[in-house]
Amino acid sequence: MDTRERILQAAAEMIAEDVAARLSVRAVAARAGVSTGSLRFHFPTQRALQDSLLSRIYGHLLPDDPIRDQELPARERLLNCLRQVLAPLGVDEDARTAWGRMYRAFIEPEPTEQLRTAYLSHEREAEQRIEHWLTVLAEEGALPPGDHSRNTRFLLTVLNGLALERALPTGESVLTAETETLDAAVDHVLKTAPASQDRPIRR
Repeated sequence: MDTRERILQAAAEMIAEDVAARLSVRAVAARAGVSTGSLRFHFPTQRALQDSLLSRIYGHLLPDDPIRDQELPARERLLNCLRQVLAPLGVDEDARTAWGRMYRAFIEPEPTEQLRTAYLSHEREAEQRIEHWLTVLAEEGALPPGDHSRNTRFLLTVLNGLALERALPTGESVLTAETETLDAAVDHVLKTAPASQDRPIRR
């Protein structure tokens, strides 16, 4: 196993043991049995290490992830990924049942440290999934490289709001309004993409 693979395997083991683990350069290097300089050579920043690890994890766990369907434009793929998150919730009764479980698990009980840790672990898993999608698009040039945490938080907030709307009474089509919101959210995230990215050619 080469050095890069040893580093990624060590980081994956740390995450497997504790999903909230902080992948510091020193801790991962020690776990992999390499120097911090060697780790920096392969992963110049902590973010580069995290992005590579996320791509490895989700590439293995979700080989059919819509974000990898390069026959579609980046915008459509990101929309499909967001829709995939909302789909299992259903609407009306199904959505109310799902939110009831969430309420009883995390809102109704006293907010103990154990409860907070459990919820943050659940939230971090959702964040990592969105970060992975944005990282893939950045690698393709559809997004600028760098820290995607702001857009990740924005998209997660949009998803949480739409999931709640599915459970609430409404006077219009939930799915129509949801589609408009997802379109706006994805357009916002991709607004810094190169001008030619995913734009139809007008004649």
